[in-house]
Amino acid sequence: MQVPRLFPTVIITLTGLAGAAMLVADLRRSEPVPAARTAAPDPRALALAPHHGSEPIDAQILAAQQRASGTSDPRSLEKLGWLFVQKARLSHDPGYYKLAEQAALAIEAAQPDQPDALLLRGHVAGAMHRFREAESVARRLVAQREFALDFALLGDALMEQGRVDEAVEAYQKMADLKPCLQAYTRIAHVRWLKGDLEGAIEAAEEAAGTGTGRDPEPLAWVLTKLASYRLQNGEPALAETAVDAALARLPHYAAALLLRGRLRLAQEDPAAALDDLREAARLNPLPDYQWTLADALRAAGKTGEAAAVEAQLEARGACEDPRTFALYLATRGQRTEESLRLARQELAERQDSFTYDALAWACLAADRAEEAQGYSRQALTEGTRDARLHLHAGLISTALGAPEAAAQLAAAQSARQTLLPSERAALDQALRGPLSQK
Repeated sequence: MQVPRLFPTVIITLTGLAGAAMLVADLRRSEPVPAARTAAPDPRALALAPHHGSEPIDAQILAAQQRASGTSDPRSLEKLGWLFVQKARLSHDPGYYKLAEQAALAIEAAQPDQPDALLLRGHVAGAMHRFREAESVARRLVAQREFALDFALLGDALMEQGRVDEAVEAYQKMADLKPCLQAYTRIAHVRWLKGDLEGAIEAAEEAAGTGTGRDPEPLAWVLTKLASYRLQNGEPALAETAVDAALARLPHYAAALLLRGRLRLAQEDPAAALDDLREAARLNPLPDYQWTLADALRAAGKTGEAAAVEAQLEARGACEDPRTFALYLATRGQRTEESLRLARQELAERQDSFTYDALAWACLAADRAEEAQGYSRQALTEGTRDARLHLHAGLISTALGAPEAAAQLAAAQSARQTLLPSERAALDQALRGPLSQK
């Protein structure tokens, strides 16, 4: 089998269990653990604390806990840790990442620097947006061995920090070692980030072709990403096919429901999008989901329901997804200083294009247009063809009377189907020109 290249030559030119249970409850919440209960928790006891749930993954967790409780073999705790990771992805409850971390720490307590425990802990660090920690763990791993998932962890941590060229090197090493769904998915993302949408579609299709029914969640994820690329490329029918395939494999998959709702929004039929968007936001009440639902509700004339969703978003958004919440506040012109503060805090941890864009947009909302333009130009350096990035750049340039405004607005217009209804309205107003705004 020929190993895929991230950037072929043609493309690169383009582009105590009772007590433990109480601590588990604290770990599963976003709030800090009360000081009275923070004394020397036993990570093994936390990982083995009684688990509850009725889904198939819950039965697997319980069985893994039983096996781990009767052996000192670290592989049993490692298996349990990855099941907690899978539960976190399926339930959208980040508390399970914390339990996965406890499983890794329990292994390391008995066997310091155990590679499989390091990989698990590094994966959790990345999932919890501790990207520098994830990079540090990954570098320890790749210095010890050549394992594809170690390079995936390293590439992901570097990507989130905006170090794209270094990430590409790590991803290429991963693909060389093991061409698989996870490798092809990362190839697709890098190609998309570099503006090679057709190459991203090709790699995502390769990824989907390597998936299996034994683990439907990764396959559903890559099919959803393929649908998003197809939508951006102006191929709504093919996008619909891909998202339907994702939902056939995982019927209540929030990301696919969100994407199908956005397909309806792209067809300018917000009412038809609401059932999918309501269910997606119920399953995964993160700011991106709630914002999309609220925007669709307002476009459909359901302002009361929209206000209720927005109230939930505004109560929890800052702790659940600061970057998206900063974008939301800036877009709505609300709490602009908070939006600016959140975006600056995010940039301290992740220096990728989308964090620069969030800070640029927050600066414009806070009447700092010149500062906004510098960050917006930084957001566009990779060449990403993203309508929201171009819309923000166009509006910032318009505010300054900069000559690149027209080109950026035209780029946003070319992929307007990926924007929210309120964003399309802002784009239309900008394209009509300043006379229409008087």
